[in-house]
Amino acid sequence: MNMRPNILWICTDQQRYDTIGQLNNPHINTPNLDRLCGEGVAFTRAYCQSPICSPSRASFLTGLYPGYVGVNRNGLEAFPEKPHVELITKRLADAGYDCGLSGKLHIASAWTTAEKRTDDGYRAYHYGHAPMAGVATGKNAYVEWVRSLGRFDEVFDTSNYDPRADSGCRYKENIPAELHQTTWCADRAIEFIEEHASGKTPAAAGNGAPWLFSVNPFDPHPAFDAPLEYESRYDPDEIPAPLFRESDIANQERLSAAFFQGKPVKPGERQRRNKANYYGMVELIDENVGRLLDTLERTGQRQNTVVIFSSDHGEMLGDHGLTFKGCRFYEGAVRVPLIISWPKRLREGVVSEGLTELTDLAPTIAELAGLPPVRTHGNSLVPILSGEADPKQNHGYVRCEYYDALDMEAPERAEPHVETWATMYRDERWKLVTYHGLEYGELYDLDHDPDEFENLWESNAAHEVKQKLMRASFNVSIRAIDTGPELIGRY
Repeated sequence: MNMRPNILWICTDQQRYDTIGQLNNPHINTPNLDRLCGEGVAFTRAYCQSPICSPSRASFLTGLYPGYVGVNRNGLEAFPEKPHVELITKRLADAGYDCGLSGKLHIASAWTTAEKRTDDGYRAYHYGHAPMAGVATGKNAYVEWVRSLGRFDEVFDTSNYDPRADSGCRYKENIPAELHQTTWCADRAIEFIEEHASGKTPAAAGNGAPWLFSVNPFDPHPAFDAPLEYESRYDPDEIPAPLFRESDIANQERLSAAFFQGKPVKPGERQRRNKANYYGMVELIDENVGRLLDTLERTGQRQNTVVIFSSDHGEMLGDHGLTFKGCRFYEGAVRVPLIISWPKRLREGVVSEGLTELTDLAPTIAELAGLPPVRTHGNSLVPILSGEADPKQNHGYVRCEYYDALDMEAPERAEPHVETWATMYRDERWKLVTYHGLEYGELYDLDHDPDEFENLWESNAAHEVKQKLMRASFNVSIRAIDTGPELIGRY
């Protein structure tokens, strides 16, 4: 690429792969994401490298697996300083890009509502983790914005708020969409885009410099609290029920020894309402994607702006009797939307079915921006985007890690915390999940069982396949380790 484009990177939180109308979901209304699919390449088999926020975000921001980066858990004190580990936004800033962010970053603990920053490269930094985090601390830019408008009581219900734990605050049911955190994130991006279009950027931004803006809303992360206007657009009885068979209960009970993700339940009215609400949150995201695309068009910057739409991981949403996220690697939890668009410069209206990892994003952005290659576990997607490579081919496998990522406990157990270490290895046909230290795991033939109901882990007929996949998974994990500080000599 001989032209350094602007980059608008929209990354939602906990959005499943199957939430875009154009990509085979006729039950959800996403005209703007549909439009983006038509203007770019949609990667329909894109996988995160951890089903948990911080490990995943640290991974796709560096192009390296979480275990290599050293961000294996939510709640770490700080992003680690390690050789060969650098955020792509920092690399862009060093190369003359003006970088901005709104919403989450979450590569370190947000427990105190404002994570300790590393050298992330962002000049404009509108930080707000969860919409309700930091209500009493003043460390959430979104909350302070709502306060500045004098509309705090219109947005937040603090009747159960505990300031000592910074918990219990919720959105009110009828929150206006224009006051929602998703909209606020888009508003800050629009201001940044307009600022660059006007030529009135601060001196620190560089005169005429290309830019990157990260739009990181908290939605559609639970707690299933879409504005009532959006939730009501979906009838819980008219959208498909979560994926479930009665055999899921017994399978999840066995797997609870590896990680407790709540007692599995047969999906009922509550799970259907959650799904309807989740779709409402996605529709609000979609409307703001439209506002962002329209701003690029209005300011004359669309033809020189790469737009990336992605998410950090998925959401079980009732599938297999589970809700939220945890140490599970079902498609709903680890497969995410990914669309990349640069009209008239890259392919348009193409669907890529090749196995793709979010580690591919950092090297892709680097190549588009003309940065030199660095150590990565990902593949640049530019050959697919430009038409030089077959969109059906990318990785031969994808992998995902869960290295004691959440501090969760099962209430009926005596142990305060049960460590869980697990890896997923998925090739074109098979998915293997190994819970390290346990005798039980998961093996699915995705050609014949795409919804992952028939666990073949204990099948004699699949024994040889399981052994082959375990060797492959082990070899990949070894290649992904951090080899230590800079090599300075032969010994």
